[in-house]
Amino acid sequence: MSMICAFGDSVMKGIIEDCSRVADTIKYKISNFSFVELCRERLGLDILNFAKFGGTINQGINLVEKNREKVSGSTYCVIEYGGNDCSYRWDEVSRNPGSVHNPLTMLEDFRRQYATLIDKIRLKGARPLLLSLPMIDSERYFSHISKGLNADNILTWLGGDVNYIGRWHEMYNMAVWGLGVSKQVPVIDITSTFLKRRDYRDYLCSDGIHPNEEGHRLIADAICDSVLEKSNNYFAI
Repeated sequence: MSMICAFGDSVMKGIIEDCSRVADTIKYKISNFSFVELCRERLGLDILNFAKFGGTINQGINLVEKNREKVSGSTYCVIEYGGNDCSYRWDEVSRNPGSVHNPLTMLEDFRRQYATLIDKIRLKGARPLLLSLPMIDSERYFSHISKGLNADNILTWLGGDVNYIGRWHEMYNMAVWGLGVSKQVPVIDITSTFLKRRDYRDYLCSDGIHPNEEGHRLIADAICDSVLEKSNNYFAI
């Protein structure tokens, strides 16, 4: 059986909204039916999930180094980053909408660090496999990140268009696809599985950025279909 290491953010971790709790703010939990768990069951894979809530590409590099022995003993390392890297410190934006604000990871740094991560995994003897990013709902996400802050100031900084958030997120998704080409690494298309739905927002939590359990099933379906279609190139099950 192949051993797989997974590195990523809260999407890879399986974080979803805890709808059983009534609170003014969204509470989260780790789903027992995340796409990682579903893939583990369906494909019979031994998956070590090192994903972290709030994870960025720089943290991914550190985690690969910290777990170098596990990586070296793996056939594949599955990587999913970008959702946090493209985000901003919204409290600072709220306080100073007229200032210049940078994302947690600048786009060029994201590309460079992601390429470094791919190289490190290969040097340790494992094969990298990238996941594209799921879609987000800019309106829900705006409502989520502006809660308790000055929403008008944040909207001003966004140029009056909340959909800028989704377009900026897509820039990082495109960077992942570009790295797949330039570094000759397979990319499993998570994005399209959401776009194919009449309303992909049905597969997201109320924060507009985390897939719900139905969304995780979509991701698992996309991964399993891709793996089974390209079984000669992907996991040797």
